[in-house]
Amino acid sequence: MKYLELTFADPASNLACDEALLELCEKNGEDGLLRVWEPKRYFVVLGYSNKMASEVKVTACRAKGIPIFRRFSGGGTVLQGPGCLNYALAINNERLGIPADLTASYRFVLERHLKFCTGQDWEVAQIQGISDLALNGRKFSGNAQHRKRLCTLFHGTFLLSFDTTLIETFLQMPSRQPAYRNGRSHQDFLCNLSMKPQDACQALKQAWDAKDRLEQVPFDRIQALLGERYSRPGWNLKY
Repeated sequence: MKYLELTFADPASNLACDEALLELCEKNGEDGLLRVWEPKRYFVVLGYSNKMASEVKVTACRAKGIPIFRRFSGGGTVLQGPGCLNYALAINNERLGIPADLTASYRFVLERHLKFCTGQDWEVAQIQGISDLALNGRKFSGNAQHRKRLCTLFHGTFLLSFDTTLIETFLQMPSRQPAYRNGRSHQDFLCNLSMKPQDACQALKQAWDAKDRLEQVPFDRIQALLGERYSRPGWNLKY
């Protein structure tokens, strides 16, 4: 598997890059592509079908200059920023044996990601809901996916040193919640995993046997996707 460590300064380019890597995997017949990145500024990302007014504190975001974007995968709305390590994993479904069932496909990925719990108590670090990882019942990793004919993109976040108090400021309580949340506030529900970003990045590469650097980054396609979707208010604010 090939890997890419690349963070764009522009949030929209980071979202476009994930989609471009899925297309590249699908087109070139790659076994898989792994990208790891960490944003330097705060921004909100809606899941594809999320309604902005019900998920985001829009007035607070505008007052603080927090931009709002929409990704092409499902899942819930998140606040991105420093201390939030992101991964994008484009996988060939057949070659790596990705289950067709949604829940089973998440487990295929997340069972490997439990390796991130190095140094933690394995008895209390576990998969929760459909697509979360939690420590002592508190979420530190949320994940989403988008499936094409040959390949699937799994992408998500790991909270490592994220200021979770900011989530209360900029996000509403989610309209859909996993049962294990039990109505807890963002602050009570989320936690950081005690791990350095460079160590987490290395653990991800080892978990997926990503040894070869991706040399040909699809910059042209990233730019095209910016124009088609991610830099357009008609895409980001459409619901």
